[in-house]
Amino acid sequence: MAGGLFALLDDVAALVRLSAASLDDVAAGASRAGVKAAGVVVDDAAVTPKFVEGVDPKRELPIIKRIAFGSLINKILIILPIILLLSEFVPWLLTPLLMVGGTYLCFEGAEKIFEKFGWVEHHEEPKKESKHGKKDDGNAEKKIVRSAITTDFVLSCEIMVIALNEVASEELLPRAIILVVVALAITVGVYGSVALIVKMDDIGLHMAQKEKPSTQKFGRFLVKAMPKLLGGLSVIGTFAMLWVGGHIILVGTDELGFHALYDFVHHLEEPVAAIAGVGGFLGWLVNTFFSLILGAVWGGIVAGIAIGFTALLKSGNKNDKDTATASKDDETPAETVPADRSADPSSSADTSSTADHGAGPKPNYAPRRSKGPFES
Repeated sequence: MAGGLFALLDDVAALVRLSAASLDDVAAGASRAGVKAAGVVVDDAAVTPKFVEGVDPKRELPIIKRIAFGSLINKILIILPIILLLSEFVPWLLTPLLMVGGTYLCFEGAEKIFEKFGWVEHHEEPKKESKHGKKDDGNAEKKIVRSAITTDFVLSCEIMVIALNEVASEELLPRAIILVVVALAITVGVYGSVALIVKMDDIGLHMAQKEKPSTQKFGRFLVKAMPKLLGGLSVIGTFAMLWVGGHIILVGTDELGFHALYDFVHHLEEPVAAIAGVGGFLGWLVNTFFSLILGAVWGGIVAGIAIGFTALLKSGNKNDKDTATASKDDETPAETVPADRSADPSSSADTSSTADHGAGPKPNYAPRRSKGPFES
């Protein structure tokens, strides 16, 4: 009996150790996947606050909450099942899919740089004020949330595919658990940070109204720091997208059989990686730098093609409009020439009288009848 009890306890202990090891594996996998998705995460945190600009401060946090909930639905209920099925049944598709996502990241980063230098117009639509006041607030919020969730879907696809690529060697169940952990952690981290960022100015204003001078000073600092923080996040997000996207392209081309780029960068990493103490960091720095350069070049080419194609379409549409306008002008009938009124003296008389007498009574120019003998 005692032996059976000890055997049961041994089994329980082994199960606990196995569970702990599994949790460690999940934590390690989630950590690796989260680090690789960092570039998209920073960009997500930089983009989202723009959706609540000009919104009533009381509605900022509820809107962010709804966007965060929509982001979780995107990641866990839509994207996760699809990419798990792909990785399970067509794993060879993962690298091309990842490279498509990496190309999109490079394109977004390059496009932001083009916008910064004024080479292309900023593609964000200006916000329109509601004409119906508070009655349209609900619809306006729905549009904001829908637009933010749509943008989040693209970024979430990148995050989940990058994360999946890091744990593709795991079994199906651990892989799914790791991706769920990544989805939850990144969503909470991103939208928690966004909530803090958008309320920073309110917190600063509240602190600036306190009596203590040091508190007032810190509050004013928070208010002034928010625009700079958003600008800094945007710059960091742009470079992070180019770095992550470039690294995806670098590794992807190597896995697809084109080894020249990867071998070139790896050859440059080796001398600095051998330096004692800081070799690992320097090797990572070299890889990151050349991944950033590759991402900028790759994204610049794709953005240039996209901009040229868009300009070509606009030019074609403009030519079509000009052709349509010209054809309408050709079909417009010539102005009708007034008929000769010389044959109708009464008509001529009526016209001149109207001009001479303005708004007064119209005189009667009919010929008078001769009076009879018995008429006075």
